[in-house]
Amino acid sequence: MGPVLAGVLQLLALIAALALAHKPLGTYMAKVYTSDKHWRVEKWIYKGIGANPDTEMRWPAYLRGVLAFSAVGVLFLYLLQRLQGHLPGSLGFASIDPDQAFNTAASFVSNTNWQSYYGEQAMGHVVQTAGLAVQNFVSAAVGMAVAVTLVRGFARSRTGGLGNFWSDLVRGVVRVLVPIAVVGALVLVACGVIQNFSGIHEVGQFMGGTQEWNGGAVASQEVIKELGTNGGGYFNANSAHPFENPTPFSNLFEIFLILLIPFSITRTFGIMVGSVKQGYAILATMATIWVGFVALMMWTEFAHHGPAFEAAGGATEGKEVRFGIGASSIFAVSTTLTSTGAVDSFHSSFTGLGGGITLLGMMLGEIAPGGVGSGLYGMLIMAVIAVFIAGLMVGRTPEYLGKKIGSREIKLAACYILITPALVLVFTAFAMALPTPANSMTNSGAHGFSEILYAYTSGANNNGSAFAGLNADTQWFNTTIGLAMLLGRFLPMVFVLALAGSLAEQKPVPATAGTLRTDKPLYTGLLVGTIIIITGLTYFPALALGPLAEGLA
Repeated sequence: MGPVLAGVLQLLALIAALALAHKPLGTYMAKVYTSDKHWRVEKWIYKGIGANPDTEMRWPAYLRGVLAFSAVGVLFLYLLQRLQGHLPGSLGFASIDPDQAFNTAASFVSNTNWQSYYGEQAMGHVVQTAGLAVQNFVSAAVGMAVAVTLVRGFARSRTGGLGNFWSDLVRGVVRVLVPIAVVGALVLVACGVIQNFSGIHEVGQFMGGTQEWNGGAVASQEVIKELGTNGGGYFNANSAHPFENPTPFSNLFEIFLILLIPFSITRTFGIMVGSVKQGYAILATMATIWVGFVALMMWTEFAHHGPAFEAAGGATEGKEVRFGIGASSIFAVSTTLTSTGAVDSFHSSFTGLGGGITLLGMMLGEIAPGGVGSGLYGMLIMAVIAVFIAGLMVGRTPEYLGKKIGSREIKLAACYILITPALVLVFTAFAMALPTPANSMTNSGAHGFSEILYAYTSGANNNGSAFAGLNADTQWFNTTIGLAMLLGRFLPMVFVLALAGSLAEQKPVPATAGTLRTDKPLYTGLLVGTIIIITGLTYFPALALGPLAEGLA
């Protein structure tokens, strides 16, 4: 079997698995977030934190809950790292420096999971399990809660109540993430992923000396890393490490976990707004972009010209031989079109245009299918923009799901789509203009610029993957990327929740003959075009200086 055919067959198998899981999981999540009953374990949690899960919150109160919970998470994780050297189970590792501790705390709480450290050489068992793994669950649940709140904004009318943050948070963890993670961890262990609390031990001779590895609860963290679109690896090599991802099957299973909830939650959206067809329209938009990006990535990596590429059968540098070009291309596209950031290959070694595809995937806003929760609310913001553009074309007030998109709604949507590009481009400009940050670049010219652009794109979009080749463990990058991650995560949530509150207060508008049908292929095409055009106009100058210049050279 040729490598191209193998890649295509893996893609088809992945699509089939996602299609089988879409309906049952999407329906189940809709029941989770609309149920008025609480499980016993959930009641214990509510009692422990002093929350009343039945209290309806308006959007400012919901936002305060999100920000307060996340702020406590940042502080706890920061202190845990700073005290690591004094804690049991630290494997002898020292406490983390202040700037790196801030960066890591901001990273995992914001669901970015950017890492400027070597996991197996810096973090002990306590920080990995009590700190990082816990945030992998709760940060994902926060994104799902915000997405469900926006969906309620479309589904409800003449009310300011948008649900209860504490209830949504706990249900997302207890009823959705934990059950799937338990089953997924067992699958990964069966595939050969390690799961233990062993210490550091020698594994043999290497380059004239001994080589050491430490064990860890890797399978349990690996599964939520992918399922919650987190991305932080237990080891520095991330999902290219055989302890995290040992076989081609485990690699495909991890891609499945990355895409499982973001694609399935579109059905949850359709059920909650009372029209499954609306969910299918959003799903079709996400799937069109994802499949298109995978096909484009495979083409750039398999068909790149040059004697070395042709002799090897494609761009094999930086790719694990046990996965190959096809699987690595699917993984790279899936992890950058979601907010996962896990890698099973070296993105810096992709072809110039291939590296540009990973960048563009993040620049789209990671909405195809996007992160857990964040992909859905990002796509719904773009849906609002698309119907506004359509309304301008035909000269009538735009409507979406029975709600009018007036000046307040479009201003909130516009602020949402502007904040992340502003963070990316401003931080990149400062890093290129100042003399010190440039010293961290391994490469010069267009590729070196791509390293800087990729770092801030990954941080502000809460992706977490690295182009590599950039020494990000400096005070400048730890601090500025940390700020980009926090601002890129929580400022957009302000606009999403404000939009949800505005929509929920409206009374429904009856559909007429002039209403744009947003459940038809025509609208799906309009939405895809809107996403591509807005992203292209925003980022094209920066892409032209980096991956396009390198790829066309």
